[in-house]
Amino acid sequence: MATMTNRNGVDVDRLVATVGAVQADPNAAKFTFRARSSWESGGRNKGEIREFEHAGATTTERPQAFELIGDEPPVLLGTNAGPNAVELVLQALAFCYAVGYAYNAAAKGIEIEELRYEVEGDLDLHRFLGLGGPRAGFSAIRAKSWVRSPNATKDQLEELCQYVQDTSPVRDILAAPVPVTTDLVVLD
Repeated sequence: MATMTNRNGVDVDRLVATVGAVQADPNAAKFTFRARSSWESGGRNKGEIREFEHAGATTTERPQAFELIGDEPPVLLGTNAGPNAVELVLQALAFCYAVGYAYNAAAKGIEIEELRYEVEGDLDLHRFLGLGGPRAGFSAIRAKSWVRSPNATKDQLEELCQYVQDTSPVRDILAAPVPVTTDLVVLD
């Protein structure tokens, strides 16, 4: 009977097998993720995330879509029905860092008892409001993390933190220019 190593809620045997599968076939690492949004009213939108492509095939792993509500706070004319888009970007970075930290810690034999992230970003709305000024997006993003481990040194945890930053897809998306194309279909 095979033994399964589970560390930090991660099936380490499957993680190692995934790395091996990507080494054997680089196409196994290729994904296309999707998100959909339908405007409802004012600043409120309904988002849906369901299928994605993996190695050229559409997945059917999710029997139903994840639904999200995005809105703006009242100071930005919204109804506070959900986080706004830039808050979701910050949350995406926190999620990505946490997954990267937990998975890589598990692979290295590091046990995690506690792991938290707080991410904040500075934004100036001048450009969004059509008033010129600085860039439309964040001018700075700051992340802070807290970690507790019973079997790792401070140096090991700091080294892992740097590795996670260096390999985080969301941090890379935010820190490096990514080509974005937008097509418009005008409905009759």
